[in-house]
Amino acid sequence: METMKQYIEEAESALLHTYNRYQVVLDKGDGVYLYDIEGKKYLDFCAGIAVFALGYHNKKYNDALKAQIDKVIHTSNYYYNVPAIEAAKKIKKVSGMDRVFFTNSGAEAVEGAIKAARKYAYLKDGTTDHEIIAMEHSFHGRTMGALSVTGNPKYREAFEPMIGNIRFAKMNDFESVLANVTDKTCAILFETVQGEGGIYPATEEFLKKVRTLCDERDILLILDEIQCGMGRTGTMYAWQRYGVKPDIMTSAKALGCGVPVGAFMMTEKVGQNSLTSGDHGTTYGGNPLAAAAINVVLDLFEENHIIENVNQVGAYLTEKLDELVQEYDFITERRGIGLMQGLVFEKPVGEIITKALDKGLILINAGTNIIRFVPPLVITRENVDEMMEILESCLK
Repeated sequence: METMKQYIEEAESALLHTYNRYQVVLDKGDGVYLYDIEGKKYLDFCAGIAVFALGYHNKKYNDALKAQIDKVIHTSNYYYNVPAIEAAKKIKKVSGMDRVFFTNSGAEAVEGAIKAARKYAYLKDGTTDHEIIAMEHSFHGRTMGALSVTGNPKYREAFEPMIGNIRFAKMNDFESVLANVTDKTCAILFETVQGEGGIYPATEEFLKKVRTLCDERDILLILDEIQCGMGRTGTMYAWQRYGVKPDIMTSAKALGCGVPVGAFMMTEKVGQNSLTSGDHGTTYGGNPLAAAAINVVLDLFEENHIIENVNQVGAYLTEKLDELVQEYDFITERRGIGLMQGLVFEKPVGEIITKALDKGLILINAGTNIIRFVPPLVITRENVDEMMEILESCLK
């Protein structure tokens, strides 16, 4: 068997260098722990970037995927398949939305949401110069459309020109949104809780004002729930805690808990007045294997009372992180909801994250000076205590 160092050297000579990876080759997982190829154990507070909500090696999840692999993995969207029909029904139930389109990733879900909004506006007036308002510091993905609405110039600069007619407003600043609205505005798009941009939740007041504005002017509200959705903040989708429903929403990450899958959903009104046959498609989207993953994930969320656990353990994590803010002068703030939290430091956090990894704790950043905590949603208070012990040893 090759050593960790040899595997890393092979990867660096074969893979396109677009990631600065940590010097670890992960091999397997169990519960909330990961193991590298040398057998070292890591407490995982990253969950594959908010993906592996149910933890690793969940027998029911694994068995459901194995059973589907033995039946059929792919048929294409020329035909119906039972797992996708059942998954759509379950997603409608938990989201309160009316129509579902399955994708392979979050970025693809955002692409579809943008197309749906533009088609909706096009069918109203027959013109193609409509504008979308997105937020500064947002992150929606790396494909050209998703990148165009990502409010961080450093991600966009080398790939200009983007898709046009995008304006950027300030998150939680309604006057800033209002200043960007024109008679050509067809949609307002933002993450209900900004992830990569620094763990900024939308305020209830902001959400409600934007919703009212959209209703008054027949503008579509698109909420990106790719990272903050699927129970992470203590409701199935983060907007549900505010009672403000979007016209279109995106979901991915924990929706498949490891199998690449995403979706965009919409109300019946948008569904009847936007994308029609031939407007949008995907070869793999909603294939039987991906849909089987969605089905078992949604079943396990209910059976294992995942959202109740997020609310209980999330409150405990919040309390513990707040204690760190009080104790250390160089930690300035905690932001977040439930099991989507960020600690803001006065300086870059890379060194702390590397030290934690050495000590068997996986953490990630959000921007240079924020440690992000997005663990599996099945963690316990004991796991929080274990994480805190390692983190504090790194801070000292």
